[in-house]
This record gives sequence, structure tokens and C-alpha cells, in this order.
Amino acid sequence: MHIRTALRILALALLVAWHPRHGQCEAKLPGILSSHMVLQRDRPIHVWGWAAPGEKVSVAFDGVSRDTVGNSLGDWSVFLPPEAAGGPYQLTVTGSNRIVLDDVSIGDVWFASGQSNMEMPLKGFPGAPLKDGAAEIAHASQAQMRLLHIPNKAADFPLRNMDASWTVCSPETAATFSAVAYFFGRELAAREHVPIGLIDSTWGGTVAEAWVSLRAISADAGLMPVFATRAQMMDTQAETAAILAKERREDLAARQAGQAPPDHPWRPDPASWAPAALFNGMVSPAVEYGIKGVIWYQGESNSREGFAPMYAKLFPALIADWRAQWHAGDFPFLFVQISSFGSNGTEGWAIIREAQRRSLSVANTAMAVTIDIGDPDNVHPADKQTVGARLALAARALAYGENVEYAGPLFRQATPEGESVRVWFDHTGGGLVAKGGAVQGFEIAGADGRFVRAAARIEGKTVVVGAAGVREAKYVRYGWANAPVVNLYNSEGLPASPFTSEDGVAGR
Repeated sequence: MHIRTALRILALALLVAWHPRHGQCEAKLPGILSSHMVLQRDRPIHVWGWAAPGEKVSVAFDGVSRDTVGNSLGDWSVFLPPEAAGGPYQLTVTGSNRIVLDDVSIGDVWFASGQSNMEMPLKGFPGAPLKDGAAEIAHASQAQMRLLHIPNKAADFPLRNMDASWTVCSPETAATFSAVAYFFGRELAAREHVPIGLIDSTWGGTVAEAWVSLRAISADAGLMPVFATRAQMMDTQAETAAILAKERREDLAARQAGQAPPDHPWRPDPASWAPAALFNGMVSPAVEYGIKGVIWYQGESNSREGFAPMYAKLFPALIADWRAQWHAGDFPFLFVQISSFGSNGTEGWAIIREAQRRSLSVANTAMAVTIDIGDPDNVHPADKQTVGARLALAARALAYGENVEYAGPLFRQATPEGESVRVWFDHTGGGLVAKGGAVQGFEIAGADGRFVRAAARIEGKTVVVGAAGVREAKYVRYGWANAPVVNLYNSEGLPASPFTSEDGVAGR
């Protein structure tokens, strides 16, 4: 066989193997387009897939049809007119074959993502049960909700498909689904009276840079340190097999001695920490699908000492990147501020929280503060109901236009007053409240930046902070610890966010 002919055959074989149609000469849809799906209301409905090159494909939905043909690679795409909330409908795709999708609804679709505290399902994790988990699962038949769970997958380039499909929300399907997303969606379904679609794209113990596209990372030279961190991680991989073998020997020796196996440090999956790996495998397949907005809970894995300050650049870059990828404008991006956990001296949870608070400068964002419902001894707090409810409160304000207080007190500015500092807040609602007695959690510092514990009192919608020995107070901070003791709320019962008035702390 001539070498050129052989190369052409090899190239064609590789193309067939790579292509999402897997070599089939009939119309095919991506997994995200399936029976039981919820399509985003009031926006053009995108239907796409693969077929033979030049094959005619017809799409019909609710009395409207559109025709197209597969391009030279077999890709095809159509847009149907926007629809109001409703259903169920049937969607058909006809090529050389016929695909029928049943129980299709029009409503609101929310993309839920992040690491383990968003991933934690209704059934909980080993050693980390969900509050009232068994009862929540038993009552999880939610007729208005549909669920899509994207499987964990890291990839070197943006994928266009994934092995998943929509399911009806039931005790069986909800048990393994994100608890935060479930409680968020349940609240919205009850209030908005429209079908709610939830997409669970989560992977525990992962870093933010894995969820950002390479295009976005490479566009900002300030994000290049993520590759240095990646290099450090990969430099240790050659020793991993030997370390794991050593730990297995230690476990065996302990069991033979009738003792409990020793604790070993947790190690992430190296593939899941690669820059852009999870964007490629778990976000990219969904960006053609219309959504109402995003809910996000992540940051714990970025708290490593020396790297936590990078989050102040990384997180806003992620928000901008996802909005650009979906081509849907500045959709609501609602996120959870990481909670309270003792951790250790090598992690800076306060820096991550500050970076998240300052990310509220990005348009159409809101933050659910959870500092009051954490567990200093467990990185996975049991109360996910409150987390979902606070995110839903933010959605009601930002996405649905309700006139409702959706955030606790957020630091605005600090003004010196003699030997004290007066702290001003946004989102004070009907006033400030210290639960359980005197206000706790404040510190002040002079120009030297040495913080000391301070006394604080509420005056109207401000807090006055002072400490003996600090005559010219310049800086103030609140809740500045991995697991702080804090108790400031607004009258609506929403907790104040930890903060520091120092300039640039979250980014240094």
C-alpha cells in the first residue's frame, strides 16, 4: 500500500475514533439533551448533535420545526424560538433515524459546581453525615425538579459530550446528588412555580484553576503561578507509588498488632488538579446548553499557605471565563463563602474568604456567608439546608427581582474616631445584632499592622471597635482565623462576612 494512502486511512480512522458520533452514520444528540431535561425559558433553545456529513436533520418541538444538514465533519446545530415555562413536551430529531425525547420541560436551569462541599450528596459522606439526611431523602420526590449529574472527568482539551442524562428528582436520584444544589432548587421550585433543572458538576478536593479554561489562564500573565504550583505537584509524583506502598505496610503492621491504622495525609488525584482539566471535562460539554445562572462552592483546596492570595485573581477570572464560554451575558453567579474549619497553620482560610468577599465587585454576583454554620472539626459541615436557602435568597433577589434582603452585613469602610474605629456596613437590613451577648471576633491594629483583640459595640448600623494600647487605630478586621468565633448578624438573621480593611491582603 502506498504510504500516502496508508496515512489517509490512519487519519480517517483517528477522526472517526475522536468524533462524538463514534463513527455512526445517523443523527446523535449529546448526553445533556435527553428525556426529562429542563430547557431554559425565555431564551433561544439550542439543539445540536452529529450526523453523517451532508445528512439532513429536522428538529421539532412544540409545533415548531427547523431543518439543517451536517457539515463536513458531521456537526449540526439549530436554534428554536424562546418559550415560556411549561411542559411536558416532546422533542424529536429526524435524520436517517428518529430520536424522541419525552417529558421535556421549559423552566430555569442552574449549573452547580465546585469541590466537596457542593459535591456532598443527600446521603452524606463517610464520617460526614448530612443533617436529617434520611428524612430529606425520603421526602425528595420533587415533581418540578430534574437532575443531571456530570461524571468526574479530567481532560486535556475541551470535550463536547459526556456520559450523562437527565433524571426525575426522586429519593433514589437525589440521594447521590449535590445536597446544596438540591435544597437550592427545592426552594426555587416552591417559590417560582416553574420546572427547575439542576446540573451537578462537582469534584471534591479540587482547585479553582482546574475549573478555568486554558484560554482564560493564558490571557493573564498574573495567573502563570498556577503552572508553577502544578510543576511542584508533579515533581512529587515519582515518589507516590513508594509512599503508598509504605503506608500499606504501616496499615498492615497496625492491624496485625491489633491497633488502628495510622492517619495518612490526603492526596488529591493529580489529574483533577491540572489547570483547565475539569473545565475541559466537566464544564465544556455544558456550555452550549442554556442556563439561568451558576451556584459555586469551592476554595478550601486553594487555601495552601503561599498560594491562597492567588485566589483573588483566579476566582474573578473563573467567573468571567464561564460567562464568556456560555455567551449568555453576565448571568447570576452565586457563590458560597467557605465556612469555618480548624485546619492547620499551613492554610489561610481567612485569605480565601476575603478574596471571595472582594469578588462581589464583579457584576451580578452574590455570596452566601456560612461562617456561623461550619464545623471546626469537620471540613464537611452537616447543615447544607441553610447553605441552599441562603443561595436561593440571593437568587430571588438577583435572578428573580424580589425586593428581599439577601446578604448579611458586608464591610463598606472603617473611619478612625480617636482611639477607636467605626465600621460601616452594607446590607444591615433593619439593624445589627450580636447573637449571644457582646460582639465577638473584632481586632484592630495601628500603622504597624499588628492586630490585637478588640472590644466592639453596636451603634445604630455601625460597630465601634477599640482596644487598650492601640492609640491610633488604622486597620480593623473581623473573623480573621480559620475557625473564628463570631456573632454579628443583621436583623434578618444573616451573618456578617469576615473581612479586613487592609488594602491588598487578599491578593498578596
